[in-house]
Amino acid sequence: MSEELNNAKSLGGNLWKFIPENERQAELISQRYNLPYLVSKIIASKGIPVDKVPSFIEPKLQNLMPDPCCLKDMKKAAVRIASAIIAGEKIGIIGDYDVDGATSTSVMRMFLENNGIVPAVHIPEREEGYGPSRLAFDEFAAQGINLVITVDCGTTAFDVLEEAAARGFEIIVLDHHEAEVKLPKVSAVVNPKRLDEANDYDDLKYLAAVGVVFMTIVAVNRDLREKGYYQRKTEPKLMEMLDLVALGTVCDVVPLLGLNRAFVRQGLKVMSLRRNIGLKTLIDRSGITEAPEAFHLGYVLGPRINACGRVGEAALGNRLLCAKTEQEAGLLADKLNEFNTQRKDIEGYVLLNAIEMLESRPQEYPIAFVAGKDWHQGVIGIVAGKLKERYNLPSFVMSIEADEVKGSARSIPGIDLGALVMSAKEKGILTKGGGHTMAAGFSLNEDKIEEFRRFAGEYVQNRLGNEEIIPVIEIDGQLDLAGATVSLADSLALLEPYGAGNSEPKLMLHRVRINKPAIVGSGHVRCFLSGDNGGSLKAMAFRIADTELGNALLNASGSLFDVVGVLRKDNWQGRNSVQFIIDDARRI
Repeated sequence: MSEELNNAKSLGGNLWKFIPENERQAELISQRYNLPYLVSKIIASKGIPVDKVPSFIEPKLQNLMPDPCCLKDMKKAAVRIASAIIAGEKIGIIGDYDVDGATSTSVMRMFLENNGIVPAVHIPEREEGYGPSRLAFDEFAAQGINLVITVDCGTTAFDVLEEAAARGFEIIVLDHHEAEVKLPKVSAVVNPKRLDEANDYDDLKYLAAVGVVFMTIVAVNRDLREKGYYQRKTEPKLMEMLDLVALGTVCDVVPLLGLNRAFVRQGLKVMSLRRNIGLKTLIDRSGITEAPEAFHLGYVLGPRINACGRVGEAALGNRLLCAKTEQEAGLLADKLNEFNTQRKDIEGYVLLNAIEMLESRPQEYPIAFVAGKDWHQGVIGIVAGKLKERYNLPSFVMSIEADEVKGSARSIPGIDLGALVMSAKEKGILTKGGGHTMAAGFSLNEDKIEEFRRFAGEYVQNRLGNEEIIPVIEIDGQLDLAGATVSLADSLALLEPYGAGNSEPKLMLHRVRINKPAIVGSGHVRCFLSGDNGGSLKAMAFRIADTELGNALLNASGSLFDVVGVLRKDNWQGRNSVQFIIDDARRI
């Protein structure tokens, strides 16, 4: 069955490919840990050694987090921050305006506040630009601040940081963005992506900035303990901050493997205790009525915190996460919801314009490349992501401002955007830029747009060749309708949290009929699946009613289909059943 379906183009326009099976290892895992064979097969396909299965199923920080001082400059940074706390120095924090920046800033701020230091926080508005700025250091100088910690930024901010250092500031950079051979000449640069890192622990290069910050406060806390600081003060409970670490990690779309997996798994447990007033309030205002999962972090909470940096006041996310009272948290959460609504309207306008541009003229290169003069720079990253999904191409979206062009890009497998942007910056095409393999931000002068289009287009074309780019759905296994049980769904839940690097298992149901199809909500299709041997399974397919796949399901007329999707628990209104979320289908 697997072989005959590999490379079959579906109603959704995808190729289906079954992930190769390691039968021997799957059998060993199944027998040793008493797991269903399907679940064991999925674990084996991820390359998890048999003896590492327990740490994958139940990742623990004590087993997965190395000594923070394995990172270069960590000891230096920890000792300096600890000495500032002991001396009661004034400290400034410069963060970023996205969720990783907000959570990174909040974790450092809360740790300092728990130790009697109330830091000054500077989160730049988008108009000010990403990263450290002269404005931030001017504000800190006016407050008599000497020690500044940058979080989720700073690795390539050479001019600003070196100028600030020359003014007498001591600067510690805590970051995770791609680094160059050169590093800023500051007191410490803690970044697992430094090119001179030993890389003895593979997990560290996948950390979000908030993970780097958490490791830093662990190191600082240890230094304070060794110096006897906590003999007269209560030691902060660092584990209680893991809810914020989980939020930033999921929303920055870093791989949920190893240490990140432990951060998120433990952080979700902390989040369910509802101890952070701001986070608890945002959860309630967002309509989440169950224990939050990684999905809620990435698609419900994250967009609301991001919205303040996109179209509102960038510092609100940090203020909410550090809120001290229910009243303050309620006001801030309501503002974030308002900004999120505005963001959706603005995003829809820019997306429509971008699609019209791309589809009104032939494209020379295998990229989606657009720019507009009236586009809000706060939504260009989201629009780039939607264009990438629509066309399955690396996408570049730019907002042309009066003084410069600001852009955001999203990629497909096989194209390293971080490397592309760094290369364009080195060639003088871009004035600023940085990011990850799958996402990047950049700036350039308006007269360089066409040169950048050619550079990016040729870069992508050279790596992809001239073959048609068809999206692939990788299928983890085949499932009989009768096997779609609550028990199996419970066993699959052992693989959570899902996210980048650990996607939710895609399963195929073979030879099913579509019964009682109907449109529900905003273009969703609900139906029931039945098989040759009886049985029925509730199914949903989201936002597909006006697509070829949606039309096929709505007009199935008893035809047989293979369907691909995910099996999930259905606890709506106290139910204890399962449902199948359809991602794709093909007629038999």
